[in-house]
Amino acid sequence: MYSDTGGDGPVVVLLHGVLTSGSLWDGVVDGLADRYRCIVPELPFGAHRTPMPDDAALDLASIVKMIAAFLVELDVGDVTLVSNDWGGAQLVISPGGSDRVANLVLVSCEAFDNYPPGLPGRLLCLNAALPGGTFLTAQLLRPRWIRHLPVTFGAMSTKRVPDEVFLDWLGPLRHDRRVRRDLDKYLRRVPRRAQLLEWAQEQRSFGGAVLVVWGRDDRLMPAAHAQRLVEHFENAQLVWIDDSRTLVPIDQPEVLTEHLRSFLAANTG
Repeated sequence: MYSDTGGDGPVVVLLHGVLTSGSLWDGVVDGLADRYRCIVPELPFGAHRTPMPDDAALDLASIVKMIAAFLVELDVGDVTLVSNDWGGAQLVISPGGSDRVANLVLVSCEAFDNYPPGLPGRLLCLNAALPGGTFLTAQLLRPRWIRHLPVTFGAMSTKRVPDEVFLDWLGPLRHDRRVRRDLDKYLRRVPRRAQLLEWAQEQRSFGGAVLVVWGRDDRLMPAAHAQRLVEHFENAQLVWIDDSRTLVPIDQPEVLTEHLRSFLAANTG
């Protein structure tokens, strides 16, 4: 499943992370759709409402190759690929192998060997390794006081995700065992550190424009990685977003949209 604003403007594909859905980008899409075609796929990260086929491979490399195939299926090119939280944008280049991506925007996301990110990411993977652990996670995150703890979603947003948005994200994980199965497939197959760093090294050949946007108060994605990404790519720039943690589209959607519009105006036809 995916949403698509349509039109013949330059294509922007926006990727979300684990336990969030495409609605993460609603405020940003509203600010871009007058000039750009915004496509937001629903990734199998626990908030998706249509389970994947039983035999689907959902490890990290398989998902990025799936996104690369998605771009081919839609027959879109010169894409600006935007990713928040999940490090999927740079991974679609390698190991995904896509040649349809012209530009990258990396918004406070996993990079290099920061998989899973921080204590919340590690706890999520640990729970997924236990029988019934992901179901337990879904139930534990229902109370507001638990999901605002620093070891859960409290570390991800300064403004806190609105209740109605978060419960909408959590609903499929609570009610559909096939959705939990999909998320478990992803969380139980974290690549080894050496593999992650090898992929990162391969990404250095990307010659398109790269915008690195980082929440200044991010607790999960190291600030040093923001600067390292700028040095990593041939044509990259860095902007910091004040009063924001990982979920910049939640904390500062207007500021993020402003930076995106400037970057897109300079780097798309």
